[in-house]
Amino acid sequence: MDNNINSLELMSKEELLDFAKKILSGGITLSFNGKRTAQVIERKVMPRIVKVDKELSFSDYNAEGNNIIIDGENLQAMVTLYKYKGQIDLIVTDPPYNTGKDFRYNDKWDTDPNDPDLGELVTLEDGSRHTKWMKFMLPRIQMMKSMLKPNGVLAICIDEREFFHLGMLLNEVFGEENRIGIINWQKSYSPKNDSTHLSSATEYVLVYSKSKEGTKTTLLDRTEEMNAKYKNPDNDPEGLWTSGDPAARTKTDKDRYAIQSPFNGALHYPGTGSWRNTKKNMKEYLESWGSKYVEKDIGDGRPKALVLKGVPIPVIPESQNLDNNPVVFFEGNLGESILKAEKKAIAIRDNKVMPVLHFLKNGYGRPRLKRYLNQVKRGKVALTFWADEDYDELFQIGCQSWIHEESGHSQTGINELNYILGKGHDFQTVKPLKLIEKIIQLWCPTDGIVLDPFAGSGTTGHAVLELNDISDAKRSFILIEKGEEEDKYARTLTRERVRRAITGERVNKNGVVEKLEDELAGGFEYWILDKKVDAKAILEMKREELIDVITTSHWEDDKRKATSVIERINKNYKYLVGKNILGEGFFIIWNGKDSVGELNQNTYMELLAEAKKEGVNTPFHVYARYQVYQTPKVRFYQIPDKVLMHLGLNENSDRYNNEED
Repeated sequence: MDNNINSLELMSKEELLDFAKKILSGGITLSFNGKRTAQVIERKVMPRIVKVDKELSFSDYNAEGNNIIIDGENLQAMVTLYKYKGQIDLIVTDPPYNTGKDFRYNDKWDTDPNDPDLGELVTLEDGSRHTKWMKFMLPRIQMMKSMLKPNGVLAICIDEREFFHLGMLLNEVFGEENRIGIINWQKSYSPKNDSTHLSSATEYVLVYSKSKEGTKTTLLDRTEEMNAKYKNPDNDPEGLWTSGDPAARTKTDKDRYAIQSPFNGALHYPGTGSWRNTKKNMKEYLESWGSKYVEKDIGDGRPKALVLKGVPIPVIPESQNLDNNPVVFFEGNLGESILKAEKKAIAIRDNKVMPVLHFLKNGYGRPRLKRYLNQVKRGKVALTFWADEDYDELFQIGCQSWIHEESGHSQTGINELNYILGKGHDFQTVKPLKLIEKIIQLWCPTDGIVLDPFAGSGTTGHAVLELNDISDAKRSFILIEKGEEEDKYARTLTRERVRRAITGERVNKNGVVEKLEDELAGGFEYWILDKKVDAKAILEMKREELIDVITTSHWEDDKRKATSVIERINKNYKYLVGKNILGEGFFIIWNGKDSVGELNQNTYMELLAEAKKEGVNTPFHVYARYQVYQTPKVRFYQIPDKVLMHLGLNENSDRYNNEED
């Protein structure tokens, strides 16, 4: 009780009001020391100046392959990515698990979230390690949500150490009603023998939608094993088929009647369920065997049965339970009328295409329905249990498990990284490609954007490139990574892994890098976050610095995904710096080398000549300090005001506006 009182005394007025409202409404509230600071910290983070490192970028940057690797702190990077706010289809990420070896916390963030230092390693002996982890994650989860489209999805990996805390944070930020599922995937081949009680062989992926109502979970590709079940022994013109159960599990009394076999006159019941097709369809299926059927009350206490016309009905023993023993056979010799029906059925069985409703054991077993491959959904339903079962009906994802054949192992991820970079990278928390690829297939459209704020070794970027290569997909990725103080492995690990995924370079058994795999289409720009942005910083920029900031931050309200991507034009022009996917030209007016100039009649005539030479289209997007010449061919952007706005800053106060649109 004393501890609870002390916790209340530590709460701010806002926290107390929020806590009281949730308690009074019967809800559950998550409370921890410093929560209020963590909730508002993202609004204090300033965007950074972006420098595009041409040496570390790879391949030609183009509008179709808008891939980015960002070297910098992830909260600051997401704030800088203002033009992508509300534009991300899927965030898939693997944050620090708070193992005592992977999580750093900077106490300065409580007062200055713009401090670039990653802070000290949080050890297992730190009594506030869980609080620090939640203070670290809360603003990042809030920012991730704001980055997503209305139907966007967050899939975040975790193990048992912070599983419950992460779930509570996600429930609070996204809402429990927007949880799509909890995936339990098998991370190791066999349990370790170093556990006192239970040995963990699984980890988790928590999947939440920004708005579950509009989110779609797609089908996964069907496997060869699934399709192998479909055959065509009777040359059915509908193609490959397999036998399906004609009875549904749902008990509907009107469809719990008997049907009579045309082969031996036996009565068949749907067991504990009911027939899944209408009675009209069932009658048509049965008559396809060459004999007439009628509805008849046979005194079994069920709805009228479908029986052969003029054929006797077998006697139902009073002791027979028609649910558990759903077949009633004739006792003794079959009558002549039954033999006629049997003869017709055998002739169809042996010489024609079998009807949709057929009978096992060459006609003398239980009824089955043909299920055609061309009528089955072209894919398999995603389950949280990733086994090789064939599920053709969508249902709600709950909380199950994915075995290693479906998701890969953590050791597989390490082996994949070893093959690409060689041993000695000292990176032990690598997710397997198969796991990340499957998540991307499920929740990112083929032309969508995937963001990974904790990119680590770059598995997400590699997965996007591979999926694009094996399909017609044109997904793009944004990876954010900084690394540790001793090794900022965004460039030595993340960037290098993605580069080699594209080139096909791998490390052979002798430790030598050579091309061992096919190349993958794609490239990326390498961004480095620099100093904080404000009006003074923008006006003091050199030409190349300002080009970087404008090309990485520019967006337009109505079409900010398609036309906001600027392809650099690296030619010796005075003003022309790039063009978008529509071929519209982008210009920056300079007064000499070191200061921004104005758009006047003279500078317009110069840029017009450059536009004609390069063949770029109107409207011309012109950035300048002032505009004293106007023409309908120009869309003008004032420096620094418009640049600040494109970075999400209020033009008057320079404060980051992070409220929801």
